[in-house]
Amino acid sequence: MKRLAIPELLDTNSGSPAEIAASLSDLNRINRWFGGISTTKSLVEEVARKTGSRTLSLLEVASGGGHVPHAVARSLQSRGIRLAVTLLDREASHMTSKNGTPAVAGDAVALPFRDRSFDIVSCCLFVHHLSPAELVKFANDALRVCRTAVVINDVVRNPLHLGLVYVSLPLYRSRLTHHDAPASVRQAYTVEETQAMLRWTTATWIDVRRYFLFRMGVILWKDQA
Repeated sequence: MKRLAIPELLDTNSGSPAEIAASLSDLNRINRWFGGISTTKSLVEEVARKTGSRTLSLLEVASGGGHVPHAVARSLQSRGIRLAVTLLDREASHMTSKNGTPAVAGDAVALPFRDRSFDIVSCCLFVHHLSPAELVKFANDALRVCRTAVVINDVVRNPLHLGLVYVSLPLYRSRLTHHDAPASVRQAYTVEETQAMLRWTTATWIDVRRYFLFRMGVILWKDQA
Protein backbone atom coordinates (compact mmCIF):
# COMPACT_ATOMS: atom_id res chain seq x y z
CA MET A 1 0.00 0.00 0.00
CA LYS A 2 1.54 3.29 -1.12
CA ARG A 3 1.90 6.07 1.45
CA LEU A 4 -0.61 8.88 0.93
CA ALA A 5 -0.16 12.12 2.88
CA ILE A 6 -3.62 13.32 3.97
CA PRO A 7 -4.04 16.41 6.21
CA GLU A 8 -5.76 15.43 9.45
CA LEU A 9 -8.59 17.58 10.76
CA LEU A 10 -7.44 17.62 14.39
CA ASP A 11 -4.08 19.03 13.30
CA THR A 12 -5.73 22.16 11.96
CA ASN A 13 -8.47 22.47 14.61
CA SER A 14 -11.02 21.92 11.83
CA GLY A 15 -14.01 21.58 14.09
CA SER A 16 -15.94 23.13 16.92
CA PRO A 17 -14.50 23.04 20.46
CA ALA A 18 -16.92 20.19 21.25
CA GLU A 19 -15.82 18.22 18.18
CA ILE A 20 -12.15 18.71 19.00
CA ALA A 21 -12.73 17.61 22.60
CA ALA A 22 -14.57 14.50 21.34
CA SER A 23 -11.73 13.73 18.93
CA LEU A 24 -9.13 14.01 21.70
CA SER A 25 -11.29 11.70 23.82
CA ASP A 26 -11.42 9.21 20.92
CA LEU A 27 -7.64 9.42 20.63
CA ASN A 28 -7.33 8.53 24.31
CA ARG A 29 -9.48 5.45 23.72
CA ILE A 30 -7.36 4.41 20.73
CA ASN A 31 -4.20 4.63 22.82
CA ARG A 32 -5.78 2.82 25.76
CA TRP A 33 -7.34 -0.03 23.74
CA PHE A 34 -4.92 -0.50 20.85
CA GLY A 35 -1.41 -0.41 22.25
CA GLY A 36 -0.56 3.25 22.61
CA ILE A 37 0.00 3.30 26.36
CA SER A 38 1.55 -0.16 26.54
CA THR A 39 4.03 0.60 23.75
CA THR A 40 5.30 3.82 25.33
CA LYS A 41 5.47 2.11 28.73
CA SER A 42 7.60 -0.68 27.27
CA LEU A 43 9.96 1.82 25.60
CA VAL A 44 10.42 3.94 28.74
CA GLU A 45 10.95 0.83 30.86
CA GLU A 46 13.67 -0.28 28.46
CA VAL A 47 15.45 3.07 28.86
CA ALA A 48 15.14 2.80 32.66
CA ARG A 49 16.45 -0.78 32.62
CA LYS A 50 19.47 -0.04 30.44
CA THR A 51 20.45 3.10 32.32
CA GLY A 52 19.60 1.81 35.78
CA SER A 53 17.59 4.98 36.42
CA ARG A 54 14.65 5.05 38.86
CA THR A 55 13.83 8.72 38.20
CA LEU A 56 13.45 10.06 34.66
CA SER A 57 12.28 13.33 33.16
CA LEU A 58 10.25 13.04 29.96
CA LEU A 59 9.13 15.59 27.39
CA GLU A 60 6.03 14.42 25.51
CA VAL A 61 5.90 16.08 22.08
CA ALA A 62 2.54 16.64 20.31
CA SER A 63 1.09 15.60 23.63
CA GLY A 64 -2.52 16.71 23.47
CA GLY A 65 -3.77 16.48 27.03
CA GLY A 66 -0.95 14.13 28.01
CA HIS A 67 -3.14 11.04 28.45
CA VAL A 68 -0.39 8.61 27.34
CA PRO A 69 2.56 9.90 29.43
CA HIS A 70 0.37 10.35 32.51
CA ALA A 71 -0.94 6.77 32.21
CA VAL A 72 2.61 5.52 31.73
CA ALA A 73 3.82 7.50 34.76
CA ARG A 74 1.08 6.00 36.95
CA SER A 75 1.92 2.48 35.79
CA LEU A 76 5.67 2.88 36.26
CA GLN A 77 5.22 4.35 39.74
CA SER A 78 3.96 0.96 40.91
CA ARG A 79 7.26 -0.52 39.63
CA GLY A 80 9.36 1.98 41.54
CA ILE A 81 10.13 4.27 38.60
CA ARG A 82 9.29 7.97 38.89
CA LEU A 83 8.53 9.75 35.61
CA ALA A 84 8.43 13.57 35.67
CA VAL A 85 6.37 14.63 32.63
CA THR A 86 6.41 17.88 30.63
CA LEU A 87 3.94 18.39 27.79
CA LEU A 88 4.47 20.18 24.49
CA ASP A 89 1.81 20.72 21.82
CA ARG A 90 1.43 23.18 18.97
CA GLU A 91 -2.11 23.98 20.11
CA ALA A 92 -2.38 25.25 23.67
CA SER A 93 -6.11 24.40 23.56
CA HIS A 94 -5.25 20.68 23.24
CA MET A 95 -3.46 20.61 26.60
CA THR A 96 -5.12 20.36 29.96
CA SER A 97 -3.28 20.93 33.23
CA LYS A 98 -3.09 17.86 35.45
CA ASN A 99 -1.49 17.92 38.87
CA GLY A 100 0.61 20.91 37.92
CA THR A 101 2.23 19.19 34.92
CA PRO A 102 4.34 21.75 33.00
CA ALA A 103 2.82 22.40 29.56
CA VAL A 104 4.43 24.40 26.74
CA ALA A 105 2.94 25.50 23.40
CA GLY A 106 5.61 25.14 20.76
CA ASP A 107 6.84 23.72 17.47
CA ALA A 108 7.71 20.01 17.57
CA VAL A 109 10.33 20.32 14.84
CA ALA A 110 12.04 23.30 16.53
CA LEU A 111 11.83 22.39 20.21
CA PRO A 112 12.03 25.46 22.49
CA PHE A 113 14.41 23.85 25.00
CA ARG A 114 18.13 23.86 25.67
CA ASP A 115 20.40 20.92 24.88
CA ARG A 116 20.03 17.95 27.25
CA SER A 117 16.98 19.38 29.02
CA PHE A 118 15.21 16.02 29.57
CA ASP A 119 16.28 12.41 30.01
CA ILE A 120 13.78 11.25 27.38
CA VAL A 121 11.94 12.97 24.54
CA SER A 122 8.85 10.97 23.59
CA CYS A 123 6.05 11.14 21.04
CA CYS A 124 3.00 9.01 20.31
CA LEU A 125 1.09 9.03 16.99
CA PHE A 126 3.05 12.01 15.75
CA VAL A 127 5.78 11.12 13.26
CA HIS A 128 3.37 9.82 10.60
CA HIS A 129 2.31 13.46 10.19
CA LEU A 130 5.82 14.37 9.03
CA SER A 131 7.50 14.13 5.65
CA PRO A 132 10.74 12.08 5.60
CA ALA A 133 12.85 15.25 5.80
CA GLU A 134 10.73 16.62 8.67
CA LEU A 135 10.96 13.30 10.51
CA VAL A 136 14.76 13.35 10.40
CA LYS A 137 14.79 17.01 11.48
CA PHE A 138 12.47 16.27 14.41
CA ALA A 139 14.50 13.24 15.49
CA ASN A 140 17.75 15.21 15.44
CA ASP A 141 16.26 18.09 17.42
CA ALA A 142 14.79 15.62 19.92
CA LEU A 143 18.22 14.01 20.25
CA ARG A 144 19.65 17.47 20.95
CA VAL A 145 17.13 18.11 23.73
CA CYS A 146 17.37 14.69 25.39
CA ARG A 147 20.13 13.44 27.67
CA THR A 148 19.61 9.72 27.03
CA ALA A 149 17.08 8.68 24.37
CA VAL A 150 14.21 9.57 22.07
CA VAL A 151 11.25 7.17 22.06
CA ILE A 152 8.81 7.08 19.16
CA ASN A 153 5.47 5.25 19.26
CA ASP A 154 3.49 5.19 16.03
CA VAL A 155 1.24 3.13 13.79
CA VAL A 156 2.39 1.00 10.87
CA ARG A 157 0.97 1.37 7.36
CA ASN A 158 -0.61 -1.92 6.31
CA PRO A 159 -3.76 -2.82 4.28
CA LEU A 160 -5.07 -5.09 7.05
CA HIS A 161 -4.55 -2.32 9.58
CA LEU A 162 -6.56 0.08 7.39
CA GLY A 163 -9.37 -2.46 7.21
CA LEU A 164 -9.42 -2.85 10.99
CA VAL A 165 -9.61 0.93 11.38
CA TYR A 166 -12.69 1.16 9.17
CA VAL A 167 -14.34 -1.67 11.14
CA SER A 168 -13.64 0.17 14.42
CA LEU A 169 -15.01 3.59 13.35
CA PRO A 170 -18.44 3.04 15.04
CA LEU A 171 -16.59 3.04 18.37
CA TYR A 172 -15.72 6.73 18.02
CA ARG A 173 -17.86 9.80 18.60
CA SER A 174 -16.19 12.52 16.58
CA ARG A 175 -16.50 13.07 12.84
CA LEU A 176 -12.89 14.27 13.02
CA THR A 177 -11.82 10.80 14.17
CA HIS A 178 -13.80 9.17 11.35
CA HIS A 179 -11.62 11.14 8.93
CA ASP A 180 -8.33 11.17 10.84
CA ALA A 181 -8.07 7.51 11.89
CA PRO A 182 -7.92 6.10 8.32
CA ALA A 183 -5.79 9.06 7.23
CA SER A 184 -3.25 8.21 9.94
CA VAL A 185 -2.80 4.67 8.63
CA ARG A 186 -2.59 5.78 4.99
CA GLN A 187 0.23 8.22 5.73
CA ALA A 188 2.03 6.10 8.32
CA TYR A 189 5.43 4.59 7.58
CA THR A 190 6.42 0.94 7.52
CA VAL A 191 9.07 -0.35 9.91
CA GLU A 192 11.53 -0.65 7.03
CA GLU A 193 10.91 2.93 5.85
CA THR A 194 11.33 4.22 9.39
CA GLN A 195 14.60 2.41 9.90
CA ALA A 196 15.95 3.77 6.60
CA MET A 197 15.04 7.38 7.50
CA LEU A 198 16.44 7.19 11.01
CA ARG A 199 19.85 6.14 9.72
CA TRP A 200 20.22 9.80 8.69
CA THR A 201 19.93 10.99 12.30
CA THR A 202 22.67 11.62 14.84
CA ALA A 203 21.57 8.65 17.00
CA THR A 204 24.42 6.34 17.98
CA TRP A 205 22.10 3.31 18.15
CA ILE A 206 18.60 2.69 16.73
CA ASP A 207 16.23 0.06 18.13
CA VAL A 208 12.98 -0.47 16.16
CA ARG A 209 10.44 -3.07 17.28
CA ARG A 210 6.93 -4.17 16.33
CA TYR A 211 4.22 -4.03 18.97
CA PHE A 212 0.56 -4.96 19.47
CA LEU A 213 -1.92 -4.20 16.66
CA PHE A 214 0.31 -2.58 14.05
CA ARG A 215 2.28 -0.37 16.40
CA MET A 216 6.00 0.26 16.16
CA GLY A 217 8.27 1.42 18.94
CA VAL A 218 11.60 3.13 18.37
CA ILE A 219 14.40 4.04 20.77
CA LEU A 220 17.02 6.42 19.45
CA TRP A 221 19.96 6.35 21.83
CA LYS A 222 21.94 9.54 22.18
CA ASP A 223 25.04 7.67 23.31
CA GLN A 224 26.04 4.09 22.64
CA ALA A 225 23.47 1.81 24.29
